[in-house]
Amino acid sequence: MKTINETIWQDGEYNYRAAYGFVPSIRGYIHDDEELRDCMVVIPGGGYCMCVPHEGELPAKVFFEQGMNVFVLTYTTDITMSVPLKMQPLNDISRAVRFVRKRADEYKIAGKKLFICGFSAGSHVCGSLAVHYDDVKDVNPEYAGISNRPDGAILSYPVITTGDHTHIYSIQTLLGKNPDPDELEYFSIEKNVTPDTPPCFIWQTATDDLVPVENSYLIAEAMRKAGVNYAHYVFPTGIHGLSVANEEMINGWSGEEYTFDQLWRAVAAVKNGESIDVSQERIEELKAQFPDGPTKQEPMENPFDKTLIEDVGCWPELARVWMSRL
Repeated sequence: MKTINETIWQDGEYNYRAAYGFVPSIRGYIHDDEELRDCMVVIPGGGYCMCVPHEGELPAKVFFEQGMNVFVLTYTTDITMSVPLKMQPLNDISRAVRFVRKRADEYKIAGKKLFICGFSAGSHVCGSLAVHYDDVKDVNPEYAGISNRPDGAILSYPVITTGDHTHIYSIQTLLGKNPDPDELEYFSIEKNVTPDTPPCFIWQTATDDLVPVENSYLIAEAMRKAGVNYAHYVFPTGIHGLSVANEEMINGWSGEEYTFDQLWRAVAAVKNGESIDVSQERIEELKAQFPDGPTKQEPMENPFDKTLIEDVGCWPELARVWMSRL
């Protein structure tokens, strides 16, 4: 396996105010041979406040083992919940898709399919691209003519709606506490599905304790009505955030923590009195939440019932079969 690390924005292209020196990047896991392969861009969740590690490297290695070349996107988030993200995460994933395709020969994916796979709020980033890819024009002429439309999207326990069944904190971090009604409409994914929306594989658990399962049903029904190719699986039990639900996940391994780059930069800025537009209440919350600054995550103890491997843990193989038929 070859690994690569690349920032996706060039100097002067990226200007999110609360980045604190962070620039969105991809970590690539590439087969060390000359075979051309389909590829996957993985987008971790984290409520738009962070990119959690167990939804980065864990699924990346599963898709790698399926034979794909895989890239994990660390996109713009805001743990301070102070500077609304607006279009920035959508711009990040759009650039990431174009960035990877521009280097198709180098990454051994020329002429092959490109998929995106998101988790929770990362699924909202994926869904936003799936329905709005045509809206996102790249600022750099180098990417003119390079498509940002994925060949398919996997939406894992997705944040979809900005309506009654929304995950309020994700949408608040994305759009602010008083979002414009037009913005709410634009980022309610199920309301923007068209016949041109890429095929989607959707999965969630009925007992999801954080993002209501209705989100999955809303996007599946919108795709059915629009005639979009989709698969929809709802497993009977399981908590939110199961990632690939395999033995490594059960044993508490979450992968490398490079996806925490912006998180730790923002926490340091808060502690140093250099944060941007952060309320005093939020400053105190973050100081209490991260008293020691960047620390290595300790392995989780039995994060979920091991029997979930038998059903929820099957979703990557179900997705592999679905992708092979597109």
